[in-house]
Amino acid sequence: MLARRGFLKLLGGLVMAGFGTSAYAVGVEPLQRPLVTSYALRPANWPPGLKLRVVVLADIHACEPWMPVHRIAGICDQASALGGDIILLLGDYMSSLRLTGFVEPARWAEALARLKAPLGVHAIIGNHDWLNDPVARLAGHGPTLAHRALAGVGIPVYDNRALRLEKDGRSFWLAGLADQLEPTYLAPDGSGMIPGLDDLPGTMAGMDGDDPIILMAHEPDIFVDVPRRVSLTLAGHTHGGQVRILGYAPLVPSRYGNRYAYGHVVEDGRHMIVSGGLGLSNLPIRIGSPPEIVAIDIG
Repeated sequence: MLARRGFLKLLGGLVMAGFGTSAYAVGVEPLQRPLVTSYALRPANWPPGLKLRVVVLADIHACEPWMPVHRIAGICDQASALGGDIILLLGDYMSSLRLTGFVEPARWAEALARLKAPLGVHAIIGNHDWLNDPVARLAGHGPTLAHRALAGVGIPVYDNRALRLEKDGRSFWLAGLADQLEPTYLAPDGSGMIPGLDDLPGTMAGMDGDDPIILMAHEPDIFVDVPRRVSLTLAGHTHGGQVRILGYAPLVPSRYGNRYAYGHVVEDGRHMIVSGGLGLSNLPIRIGSPPEIVAIDIG
């Protein structure tokens, strides 16, 4: 009898612990105020005297109830208050999770219009922005709903292009890649599926001189091909795995697993920072990977 009673107490405890963890993963960590994760770095090819603060928002995934418009607006105000010289948006504004309602692109874009920085707000598009626009995905080209929404509030989108910017009399390039995963569509010669629209060589060819480069790429996997001339690559997409246990994510949407799951990656003298993002993808949970805004001081 005592042994049976002890077993039932243990079983009940495990059930309650599982329920508590599930409740936290769905209703607490995903909804908390974003942490500000700060980095300071000086890439080898970064010019002396050019100091730049970059604020990064990734993977907003606007949806009800986890990322409604009023929450996006609050996050934007929090990001603007960090005093960045420039604010970069790394894609996935749209979401496939819609428990209680769909957030129209014009509404989340209006919230993003609150972002303010001296060198402006700049964006790229993510795979979920294509996945949630079947018309553009079937066509194999944009503009997507996300392209149109961002353009409507004056936020430029970088699809395999770059812009030279200047701070304190020193120039640098800001470049952005089109998405590496979407849209997937049949090659016209019948050779199979075309995997994405990114064009790293073409983007690099458009930047002359030796000014440093900051590269926006939604998925981090492109980093294996990024040349040394790029001072810093910025990526999102992984959400840090959404579940991280002692710094390890058991499931990462990357060919390279935990190698590019999260944080500051340095390989062969090249730097990449992967944001853990803000919203939710596929599963409505976060454990050990809270929403974050990234602030990077370069120089």
